[in-house]
Amino acid sequence: MRAKAALAATALLGLASLAACGTGEEAEGDTVTVFAAASLTEAFTEIGDRFEAEHDGVTVEFNFAGSSDLAAQITEGAPADVFASADESNMDKVVEAGAADAPAAFALNQLVIAVPEGNPDGVTGLADLAGLDFAACAEEVPCGAAAQTALGDTGLTPVTYEADVKSTLQKLTLGEVDAALVYRTDAIAADDEVDAVEFPESAAALNTYPIAALTDAPSPDLAAEFTAFVLADDAQSVLETAGFQRP
Repeated sequence: MRAKAALAATALLGLASLAACGTGEEAEGDTVTVFAAASLTEAFTEIGDRFEAEHDGVTVEFNFAGSSDLAAQITEGAPADVFASADESNMDKVVEAGAADAPAAFALNQLVIAVPEGNPDGVTGLADLAGLDFAACAEEVPCGAAAQTALGDTGLTPVTYEADVKSTLQKLTLGEVDAALVYRTDAIAADDEVDAVEFPESAAALNTYPIAALTDAPSPDLAAEFTAFVLADDAQSVLETAGFQRP
């Protein structure tokens, strides 16, 4: 009897171990990891919440950073399910590396000149940046490439180049510069601290945002579902409210 009881207890422990392993595997399958451009932080956080609300038990995990950094991480093998880039050139690098297929454009974004609330220097366009200290993104990230295009042959030069649009805007909100070239969406997100000055040259530097499920996605079904969700009307309305334009 004692031997039978011991065998039964061992069997129960084995079943519990298997159940625990199974639960762990399910948890992995219930997470979708999204690498997204820093400028998408506010909009994608809300979109992620809405996706979770419609997918019981699913968690959306974000990695927000400059698109060039994210593309490098993906091509070097970082585990992710979805890539949302702030430009097409960084998405192209991921596609050419065989890490993504068939990206789709889901948003457009445009630069503005962000200035302190109340616009103390009276900035109305690029020409007014002459004599002011202003920040821009580094040229290798999409907001920096757009800034270089918009500045063209004006002869205006930023005093600092930042890793992404969030750190560029932070230079302004900390009072370290007089203005910053950032996306309209980021200025809207910080509208309690900054004003946004539209300028016509930014139309030549409009950025197209593509999204794609990744080839080696740990959760391929969720990757496809999240990508489709971003392209659908509910998420598109979130993006438009944040200041993005439809492609």
